[in-house]
Amino acid sequence: MPRRGAARTAKLASLPLGIAGRAVGGWGKRLAGQSAEQVSATLSAKAAEQLFEVLGTLKGGAMKFGQALSVFEAAVPDDMAQPYREALTKLQSAAPPMPARQTHRVLAEQLGRSWVGRFAHFDDEPAAAASIGQVHRATWHDGREVAVKVQYPGADEALRSDLRQLQRFSRLFQAFVPGTDVKPLLTELAERMDEELDYLAEADNQRAFAKAFEGDPEFLIPRVVASAPKVVVSEWATGTPLAKIISDGDAATRNLAGRLLAEFHYSSPARAHLLHSDPHPGNFMLTGDGRLCVIDFGGVAKLPHGIPRHLGEITRLALDGHSDELMRLLRENGFVRADSSLESDEVLAYLSPFTEPLAEPTFHFTRRWMQRQAGRVGDSRGNDFHVGRSLNLPPEYLMIHRVTAGSTGILCQLDAEIPARGIVERWQPGFAA
Repeated sequence: MPRRGAARTAKLASLPLGIAGRAVGGWGKRLAGQSAEQVSATLSAKAAEQLFEVLGTLKGGAMKFGQALSVFEAAVPDDMAQPYREALTKLQSAAPPMPARQTHRVLAEQLGRSWVGRFAHFDDEPAAAASIGQVHRATWHDGREVAVKVQYPGADEALRSDLRQLQRFSRLFQAFVPGTDVKPLLTELAERMDEELDYLAEADNQRAFAKAFEGDPEFLIPRVVASAPKVVVSEWATGTPLAKIISDGDAATRNLAGRLLAEFHYSSPARAHLLHSDPHPGNFMLTGDGRLCVIDFGGVAKLPHGIPRHLGEITRLALDGHSDELMRLLRENGFVRADSSLESDEVLAYLSPFTEPLAEPTFHFTRRWMQRQAGRVGDSRGNDFHVGRSLNLPPEYLMIHRVTAGSTGILCQLDAEIPARGIVERWQPGFAA
């Protein structure tokens, strides 16, 4: 992992410079007779290729940001989406690996000089490489197949450097995900940096989830075998990654994966008093027996009292069209400032389309629906844009909101039809009549 701030900054700076250079070149091609569609397609493909190369090679905060963006690709208009969709999907589970010698050094530092004796077999070739660590397949000394997650040396320095630089370029990245506010996403990633780097805390989170879902016929949380500040060893799990199901799964498989994802998202705060807060497809698989396997617990929000009841009440009021009571509850809980001039009817008009998935027993989540919502709230000429900018999101709701939006993005990528209303009624306090 490149550590030097100057080198990483230069890499990240190449993104806006490269895009600007290609735009100038595109005008030249237009003058030479190529159509606007041909030029636009070429520019999008080249920009996406550079996006993956830079964010993937740097790993760290750059790649973590790319993964966070990937869940919102369903909001990107179809005429420019495909290159970015492919590039961002690659960032969910792939990155250039570190050399075996470096991996062995980290394992010796974290598990002791005799770390080799704790394994019957260790595969030096990583099975997956992601933002701040890579995963190796191994056999524990007792014969269990395990996944060994090893943090990259210098990950902490790289995260800090990347997130500072990415915040400088937030306006550029906004163009990749219209309707998504990139700056708060980067701020949140910076605030969560320390917990992402603490593999001991991640192992504790995973243990808590595994205990809460133990024996559940629909979910699999691999059990932790051993842990250290920069290494986590857990039981190996095999399944079909959600990215694969998104790309070529049949309707029944996509619907199953979507239903289980929604059930996991809404039930975790009640069952584990935790919320898995890194919802991108690389963290989920569908096992051969139809269970949703969840991995990577570095980003977890603690909710000792579950999802706040007010969120369920607000959702129900928006769904039922009770604008005055909705406005009162929003004001009481800090979503609307006391000095705001917003009218209750325009707030209802802004929020009610988001409740469409709960209006009927089942709802079909599609990219077209997500694009419509993103376009509605992202169009600076429309009233919804100004209403959204005038509303306030209290800090304690920020993580819940982003995880819900991210999970919804995955459902739209899956093109899943699921019983969303029944899931929310069961698990979201305050929603059921």
